Amino acid sequence: MTPDLSQCPDRDLAALALSGRQDAYREFLARYKAPVFRLIRGHVGDEGEAMDLTQEAFVAGFAALARYDGERPFRTWISRIALNKCRDWGRRRAVRAFFTRALPLESAYDVAGDSPPLDVEAADRAELARVQRAIADLPANLREVVVLRGVEEYSQAETAELLNVSEKTVETRLYRARAKLRAMLGTAGT
Repeated sequence: MTPDLSQCPDRDLAALALSGRQDAYREFLARYKAPVFRLIRGHVGDEGEAMDLTQEAFVAGFAALARYDGERPFRTWISRIALNKCRDWGRRRAVRAFFTRALPLESAYDVAGDSPPLDVEAADRAELARVQRAIADLPANLREVVVLRGVEEYSQAETAELLNVSEKTVETRLYRARAKLRAMLGTAGT
């Protein structure tokens, strides 16, 4: 009789996947694809790019599954891989932006816009887009903390572990990020 994989702890699921059980990989995706996608979308601001980066994160994670420490949450491990994919994407984007600006003006019509897509489920699309742009404009270290703590609702300890910094650093970065966002958005309060 095969065990119900939805009840398996992450470490057992990893062992099953490494032994060749394809359904164990599917169970990992069922558990963690949505939160990883939300994390990446919050970081890059583009759903299409987020879908691609989510797939890249899981491909890389599954390829490195033998290095997963079963004593730690798989979500934290795969989220760290996802953040690294976001950082790589940001570096590639910066290089592309440099070369895009170097094109002659007559070639500019070939360049796609950088604005993030609006969330069709939001009641106030303009405000959502404004907030997304403000978050995207934050320095990477502040943006990561805002997304992890505010969007993905990781605890301060989980965020610190994921970013490999102290909890005090997470607290400080979150304070600075909120202050910058208030200034950028022209809002008072928290």
